[in-house]
Amino acid sequence: MKDSEVKNICCIGAGYVGGPTMAVIADNCPSLKVNVVDINEERIKKWNEKDFDRLPIYEPGLAEIIKRCRNKNLFFSIDIKKHIESADMIFLSVNTPIKKSGLGKGQASDLKYIESSTREIAKYAKGETIIVEKSTLPVRTAETIKSILESNDKSFNNQKFSVLSNPEFLAEGTAINDLENPDRVLIGGENPEAITALEEIYVNWVDKNKILKTNLWSSELSKLVANAFLAQRISSINSISAICETTGADINEVSRAIGMDTRIGEKFLNAGPGYGGSCFKKDILNLVYLSKYYGLNEVASYWQKVVDLNVWQQHRIRKIIVKKLFNNLTSKKIGIMGFSFKANTNDTRESPAIQICKDLIEEGADLRIYDPKVNKFQIEKDLEQNQFNDNGEGSWTLCKSIKDIAIDADAIVIATEWEEFKSLDWSDISRLMRSPKWLFDTRGITNSKDIKQHNINYWKIGLGDSSSNIKFNF
Repeated sequence: MKDSEVKNICCIGAGYVGGPTMAVIADNCPSLKVNVVDINEERIKKWNEKDFDRLPIYEPGLAEIIKRCRNKNLFFSIDIKKHIESADMIFLSVNTPIKKSGLGKGQASDLKYIESSTREIAKYAKGETIIVEKSTLPVRTAETIKSILESNDKSFNNQKFSVLSNPEFLAEGTAINDLENPDRVLIGGENPEAITALEEIYVNWVDKNKILKTNLWSSELSKLVANAFLAQRISSINSISAICETTGADINEVSRAIGMDTRIGEKFLNAGPGYGGSCFKKDILNLVYLSKYYGLNEVASYWQKVVDLNVWQQHRIRKIIVKKLFNNLTSKKIGIMGFSFKANTNDTRESPAIQICKDLIEEGADLRIYDPKVNKFQIEKDLEQNQFNDNGEGSWTLCKSIKDIAIDADAIVIATEWEEFKSLDWSDISRLMRSPKWLFDTRGITNSKDIKQHNINYWKIGLGDSSSNIKFNF
């Protein structure tokens, strides 16, 4: 298929990948008609909201693009059949969660949405159609897609399919910038014409030298490996943060020292409460499953440890808070700053704040949660407990401001690195809290001198005290 023949794009899946990716394509390719479809009517309704503050996804810069393109060459719809029929190119951007049951439970990716979407394509597509894997998928998933497409009677609609892998490399909170200024665009496939057709879309705004072409299997595996390596760096620096706290070192100084080594680099060396988001844990567990499947048990054990240490880091924070607050959190008020898994997103999937809050509630704490973008319904879902509901352990309340979480608080926990948390007036906050006051900075975004001068006890991730004799049983 030649580029001139690609006029209509359909993206199946209006989530965190499909929505922003198609918005950027539409913005940079005004001659293309881009239709984003989803079976979730409520999600599509939100994409079509007149109030751009109510879009289903918050990403800096996204609303402005939607304003420019929506109902011009970018459309959101539940009419999947119609837009598959008219599409020259179809992106698969559906969810691929971890299997909750059956073979591979807890590790393998559940491909039911990929399979059902592919069957819809086989049923309704007409003529030549390029299928683009955008979801993060296990290696050789393209074989499954091709098998379903090829088993269909293609004569009725003169069907001809080409399958490409074009994984996303987005970081939530910076997704629009990542799409507009990517480090690389990876296209894996077997059909040169199909690869060129997709490449010609990207060259409208991406330097051609940044477009890397591989075979299908290398492309699929590259996405898993990229996320695994990034998560590995986070788990590695978090393991060192614990050593810093017990030896008197400062993790920020250690990170800066090793990051200046050009062989290591400075990125992803910020200690914190652990990684979150939809991809890291899922992709590493997928890598663990694949390694076991192919008999590479040592490889599987290595990557499993990256996940194990991330969980350990979250539970470690609980132990620190309990110990500092006299080994008792019953009915103590603790303010939680941030609930999303990182700043500049409303996504809470695998957020470290979830496990930290659950641990503190289990200890009997009364949590006051504030996040500028996460709503009550999402927190209820994540904590599996309604607001104000005391289940015999602790409870939680969503607050509208930082002031509200500080009133009579015994402690405040910074769980997400929102920009507004970096320049607070701690003198005002201190006056609202109950003594002895504590701040637990799990993100390392505050200054110890600034906090301590306001009569607040202070713990910061990876900041050691040479006189400390805190010990943990590992």
